[in-house]
Amino acid sequence: MIVIGSDHAGVKLKSQIIEYLKDNGYEYMDYGTYNEESVDYPDIAQKVALTVSSNKSCKGIVICGTGIGVSISANKVKGIRAALCTNSFMAKLSIQHNNSNILALGERVTGVDHSLDIVDTWLKSEFLGNRHAKRVDKITQIEQSNISVNEVISMNAVHILDHPLIQHKISLLRDKNTHTKEFRELVSEVSMLMGYEVTRNMPLKEVEIETPMGIAKTKVVSGKKLGFVPILRAGLGMLDGMINLLPMAKVGHIGLYRDPKTLEAVKYYCKLSDDISEREIVLLDPMVATGITATTAINYLKEKGVLNIKLMCLISSKAGINRVISNHPDIEIYTAAVDDELDDNAYIIPGLGDAGDRLYGTK
Repeated sequence: MIVIGSDHAGVKLKSQIIEYLKDNGYEYMDYGTYNEESVDYPDIAQKVALTVSSNKSCKGIVICGTGIGVSISANKVKGIRAALCTNSFMAKLSIQHNNSNILALGERVTGVDHSLDIVDTWLKSEFLGNRHAKRVDKITQIEQSNISVNEVISMNAVHILDHPLIQHKISLLRDKNTHTKEFRELVSEVSMLMGYEVTRNMPLKEVEIETPMGIAKTKVVSGKKLGFVPILRAGLGMLDGMINLLPMAKVGHIGLYRDPKTLEAVKYYCKLSDDISEREIVLLDPMVATGITATTAINYLKEKGVLNIKLMCLISSKAGINRVISNHPDIEIYTAAVDDELDDNAYIIPGLGDAGDRLYGTK
């Protein structure tokens, strides 16, 4: 699998490389951007790099105007060896000697034809190992391995949604006096509000529409394949809000329960669409406490070939976020609140109690 992304200065070259990948039978995932509106290259490079770092079967291609910005950004991610190449010889040696896992290109430097030769050489070259393996190991040893929880939460991979309406409704959800009917409605409402942020980067295309007054050039969602996967049972409470927002999305289900003794997640049900690997998946789970359930669900989605996953939760713990990001650094997490502690039964403190029980009145 090739994951590819560019900023606005590399979007034309990216489209040509995607055509090359299609023509030569490579599977790929396009991480944007999708038009020439200005975006920040570190965001694109990080997303590609996080995917490659957590999926050894993936390689990445990142593009900006010169290739410098995206290569610097990608190389900040642990496990990444991004090579900025301006000719095929560099591309070949970056694989043979350095075992590069991301190729960085500059649209304004190499142009289309030359870049396609570089891509072709890079994809067809193989790491030589032996003395080069020892040197690559030394690169790995240089990397810093310890990241604090606070640093993880401050990463672009974690989005704490602090809109006043979301925070207001989260406060009502926390209140022990909020009854089942109101609790259920609030979960749906908060999920819809959070959905606006989760889908902020959906690609658009320009269309012409006839209004009562004339022709308007405007934009619509360009047909990005989406899917929602609630983790049963509590995740079902978030589904209606998301479906109301995006009724065209397909819905899958993963049933997991937490073993009360081991706290491990046990799968008891799974139903996903046949084209799940082609979709951008939003995984729905109201509470991320230990992070074990979310991590298990993400593992299963990746086993099914899904590469583009976002985790959406109402309340999370620092420990839960740390576990998910440690196991899946390519995953973006969207949460409305991050609490500090877990009790002896692995419930979030102060949290809101058991979301499933409060949704369905089972306690």
